[in-house]
Amino acid sequence: MKRVAFKMKLKPGFKAEYIKRHNEIWPEIAELIKRSGISDYSIFLDEETNILFGVQKVSGEVSSQGLGSETIQQKWWDYMSDIMEVNTDNSPVSIPLEEVFYLA
Repeated sequence: MKRVAFKMKLKPGFKAEYIKRHNEIWPEIAELIKRSGISDYSIFLDEETNILFGVQKVSGEVSSQGLGSETIQQKWWDYMSDIMEVNTDNSPVSIPLEEVFYLA
């Protein structure tokens, strides 16, 4: 199992809304993520920069950012597009991060 980390950007003033939407995550999205072999998924916010930092364990072929061919994932991206920086297909602008240290 590998760990994957990435960063995204929240638009200013949307912290509470971002938290609310994730506290009410659609069951279909949670199931897709789990079914795809993704676990131990956390997202952190740096309030000074509005950078979201995601980290997850992946046992399948793709991380959560690679699920864009799934219709429910596309709908989730559309739902989140008003509060995040997104690409033309409404997927979040997501930048992979290189692991430079790990202590188990």
